[in-house]
Amino acid sequence: MTFEQVGSGPLDYDPCNYGESRLTFRGPKRQLDHDYVVFLGGTETYGKFVEYPFPDLVERELGLTCVNFGQMNAGADVFLNDTMMIRAASQARYAVVQVMGANNLSNRFYSVHPRRNDRFLKASATMRAVFRDVDFTEFHFTRHMLGTLADRAPDRFWAVIEEVQHAWVARMQLLLSRIGPRAVLLWFADHAPENKTDYAQSQNDPFAVERWMIERLRPQTAQVIEVVVSPHALARGTRDMVFGELEAPAAKGMFGPAAHREAAKAISGQLADLLHDPAAEW
Repeated sequence: MTFEQVGSGPLDYDPCNYGESRLTFRGPKRQLDHDYVVFLGGTETYGKFVEYPFPDLVERELGLTCVNFGQMNAGADVFLNDTMMIRAASQARYAVVQVMGANNLSNRFYSVHPRRNDRFLKASATMRAVFRDVDFTEFHFTRHMLGTLADRAPDRFWAVIEEVQHAWVARMQLLLSRIGPRAVLLWFADHAPENKTDYAQSQNDPFAVERWMIERLRPQTAQVIEVVVSPHALARGTRDMVFGELEAPAAKGMFGPAAHREAAKAISGQLADLLHDPAAEW
């Protein structure tokens, strides 16, 4: 087994637990009994294959405890279903919420696993009625299911996209309302959140999230931070990432340390302004 440039063995994510949560988080474990910033998000926030993901880098820059609650392939549901994370986020100086894909949440057409949100559980009666020619028992992941629908029934596929987009807005509004006025929304992607018209073959993340959806959430946030990863960072590929030989295909689809440094720089600057704003005094 071979590994990339950092380290000589698999990356130690130092898994830990917080309170009554049933989830496992990336460590080292932080203390929640003093000022801290919370990061809620998916694979990018967790920092898979990255030794120092952007929450760690922001902590170094600000000198303020940063708690990484990122979950692999998460959607909004995993956070809404966890009272510990909601409580911790509502009590934080600020809670940075990554924009996650619209596919990984339950909606009128299908349901996902409450903790592993990329897992497709079942199609609703409405979904089965619209797609009578599709056997939903063959699917285990939301992205596979949506890709198949786009191939087999492109005309009906758009009804699902519209549903998941509106469900995403409603679910994110609920999440932000539970966190409170110190929520910061983070867009972290290789493209800006512009309105798109073609999701049939799209591999972009966050899936099916458009500009109008971000704007719907803006009034509930202290700040919206947009980080579009530079061509230079993207060109570095898997350089300085830590992964085993069999994990190479997965690593190629994720952001490396250079992208995380760009995100940390943008987040640190915006949070520093918020933390020193007299109008937002704690």
